[in-house]
Amino acid sequence: MMNSQEFGNWCKSLNLSQSASEVIRQIRAEKPSRRVQGGRGNVSGFYPSRKMGVTISFESHRHELARIYELEHNPDVLEYYDQPLAIELCYQSLSGRNNRHLYTPDFFIISNNSAFWEECKSEQELVKLSAASPNRYQQDENGIWRCPPGENYAQKFGLEFRVWSSALICWIFQQNFI
Repeated sequence: MMNSQEFGNWCKSLNLSQSASEVIRQIRAEKPSRRVQGGRGNVSGFYPSRKMGVTISFESHRHELARIYELEHNPDVLEYYDQPLAIELCYQSLSGRNNRHLYTPDFFIISNNSAFWEECKSEQELVKLSAASPNRYQQDENGIWRCPPGENYAQKFGLEFRVWSSALICWIFQQNFI
């Protein structure tokens, strides 16, 4: 993890705005904003992160834990935070109603060249969610999943919001790691 001087230097190197630096500083200082919950078909748990020096919580043994393994061993990832502070999503529902609610992404990730919120979902779940809520989850022409309301929120700070699909899991890496 970066100390405060390294963090300041990293912010300067990316030319981050004061508001972006402040929101990242707040995420770095806070504990996870909520406890993970197991659900039908999910196995939640905790991963002891050497990179972060804390345990990282996950709600999905297959998807989020797989992503944690990748974040933990990716040299480009400097820090990652589970269940960061909730963000506000605003979008129009399928019926045309305006939705506005607080939402907790799975991770906030700081890499050498960027910082972003990230939501991890199974490919099957994303297909269902995009049909039920096409203004919240969409797949672009390159097959990349997006969350426009999350992107709009992140854009206020000059940051990003990404959707990470289970289709991106490198199972050979996972098997070798385990």
